[in-house]
Amino acid sequence: MGRYILKRIGYMFLTLWIIATITFVLVYSIPGDPIATKARVLPIKTQEAIRKKYKLDEPKYKQYILYLGNLVQGNMGESIQYPGRKVNDMIKKEFPVSAKLGLQAVAVGLIIGLVLGIIAAFNRSTWPDFVVIFIAIFGVSVPGFVFAILLQYFLGGKLGLPTAGWFSNATWFGKGFKYTVLPTLALAIPGIASNARFMRTSVLDVINQDYVMTAKAKGVGKITLVWRHILRNAIIPVVTILGPRIAGIITGTIIVETIFGIPGLGRELVGAINNRDYTVILSLTTFFAFLYIVSLLLVDIAYVLIDPKIKLAKEKQ
Repeated sequence: MGRYILKRIGYMFLTLWIIATITFVLVYSIPGDPIATKARVLPIKTQEAIRKKYKLDEPKYKQYILYLGNLVQGNMGESIQYPGRKVNDMIKKEFPVSAKLGLQAVAVGLIIGLVLGIIAAFNRSTWPDFVVIFIAIFGVSVPGFVFAILLQYFLGGKLGLPTAGWFSNATWFGKGFKYTVLPTLALAIPGIASNARFMRTSVLDVINQDYVMTAKAKGVGKITLVWRHILRNAIIPVVTILGPRIAGIITGTIIVETIFGIPGLGRELVGAINNRDYTVILSLTTFFAFLYIVSLLLVDIAYVLIDPKIKLAKEKQ
């Protein structure tokens, strides 16, 4: 197990290097530089001084080596558009907001999705099943930002739910929770749909297994049957997509954060792209990739914890 984890960590750093390199090439392939957006208001000498400060006047390969060197040291760099604002500080301040919103959405999507999937499987070809199938198709087909706009229009301002904004760190979470309801739902609906679809299919496969039929014949109650005999085996396909979904939601709050005016990393990345802020774009992209890759590793470890047979199979190999 330990050797496997070390091997995966090695692959993780290799993948991060590839992603960082590709991102660097793509960003620097665009004509111009971040200073060009300020060219009309800055004197030429000032532009040259800024380019020299951020090494933008150096050859691309030197900039690449400098970028990788800072990255290895954990130094994400400094924003070009907002001098003095370090990306490390940006992540420390705003990542908790994105993480809180994203984890809430994952939890809501997982709980509701699992329940709907189980209900649909036990009521196959009846109206509850058809309703869940409709929710799954609708939730997967419509992007999260569309749900965000619809929720703002139909629920915004009602039931005390604000359409935009966020609460300060000093505010008690119970009091600021209302600011998280609409964006959490907007992010959770696609997760509800996917989890319900996967869980329904998995439960339908498991309930036909011999051990489940035997438990039914012994008179095991439906709740006990689901909890002890079905859920643990049926949930593995959901766990497969859970890790990437956690990272995907945390990093995919870009548009939703912009719509709701939430001060998270997603909004920062949108602003950096619009301003051609190379340092912020490169650093946040690498950071998001790191989260995604770590989530995949955690999923593999979760397999072993959920199903011991997977561990035994690896040991035999």
